[in-house]
Amino acid sequence: MLVSEIGEIIRKRRKELGITQPHLAEIAEISPNTLYKIERGQTNPSLLVLQKITDVLGMEIQLTIKK
Repeated sequence: MLVSEIGEIIRKRRKELGITQPHLAEIAEISPNTLYKIERGQTNPSLLVLQKITDVLGMEIQLTIKK
């Protein structure tokens, strides 16, 4: 999965829940600038940052083995 795809999934879910970027950043305890860059595919977030965001959005990170 590309960084831009991850950002798009996060942005879409955030909007579905009616949460603003600043509010999500505050709840997830990350900087608004970091969230902005993630949603636009401009940065490669760490697993810790992704976990914080996905926890707030009611999502989970899954790893699978390629076949």
